[in-house]
Amino acid sequence: MSADGSRRIRNVFGFRGTVGSRKAVGTAILAGLLLVTACGTDSGADTSAQSTSVTQAAARTDQQNLSMTVPGTLAADFAELQTGLRGHIGMAIMPVGGDQMVTFGDWTTGPAWSTMKIPLTIAALRANSVSSSYTVSSAITASDNAAADTLWQSLGTGQDAAKAVEAILRQGGDTKTTVPATRARAEHSAFGQADWALSEQVRFASRLPCLPQTENVTNLMAQITPSQRWGLGEFTGAEFKGGWGPDTSGDYLVRQFGVIPVPNGQLAVAFAAQPDSGTFSDGMAVLDKLATLLSEHLNELSGGACE
Repeated sequence: MSADGSRRIRNVFGFRGTVGSRKAVGTAILAGLLLVTACGTDSGADTSAQSTSVTQAAARTDQQNLSMTVPGTLAADFAELQTGLRGHIGMAIMPVGGDQMVTFGDWTTGPAWSTMKIPLTIAALRANSVSSSYTVSSAITASDNAAADTLWQSLGTGQDAAKAVEAILRQGGDTKTTVPATRARAEHSAFGQADWALSEQVRFASRLPCLPQTENVTNLMAQITPSQRWGLGEFTGAEFKGGWGPDTSGDYLVRQFGVIPVPNGQLAVAFAAQPDSGTFSDGMAVLDKLATLLSEHLNELSGGACE
């Protein structure tokens, strides 16, 4: 532990695989770190490269922008899943303490909904250590909106509260997300309407276990009520939070973020679904599918840990 209470971060993130086919569809895996790029095919590849490792191929100076998908990998199977869905989905993964992320899909950003209750709760606890444990627990484990509003109000004016939550985001590596001080839609919280990109959310998640004074919150993220344990909740030992809500047309966005255990540590995950049907149940079902897909490929990834 350093003098300021922060835990030093160790980064380990790897990928194992070889190019086994020229029938490549989907995203890219580059330089030994999963870096997803545009969809494409590689039907003109030299057959002599079929046994070349991904790391070796990407390291060649004439292939720095190489785009490929190894059949049977997470990238390929995500692309296959996406083609069978009606709607928009997105997923981002990053090792805890890491500095490289992988992004998938065509959904990239939207309202945070109740996922913003995590930095909100951290801000409230730091500002007022005597906050009701029941209020804190309810805001996270049951996603109780009244409890979260109480935490928001404990931070002062709307402007004060917004700045306090943003400060937690900045400490977690999110340098872009802004939190509104007032409600854009009267029926929904101000903080829930913050636009939170998957890339920034997974970056925050990757640092969350390493931030000082967050153990209480991350412990509660492992105790989500059974009715909300879909998606990431299927992973044993997951620490996560979901969020969901309708747009002005009544169509639902459903999203989650958190960390899950992998063989070499923890992996930060953020994903979202906006089904064409607009129903919450369909969005929830898509996140279940994404979690199942991820569980089938954990052996491709190494996690990270805090020191």
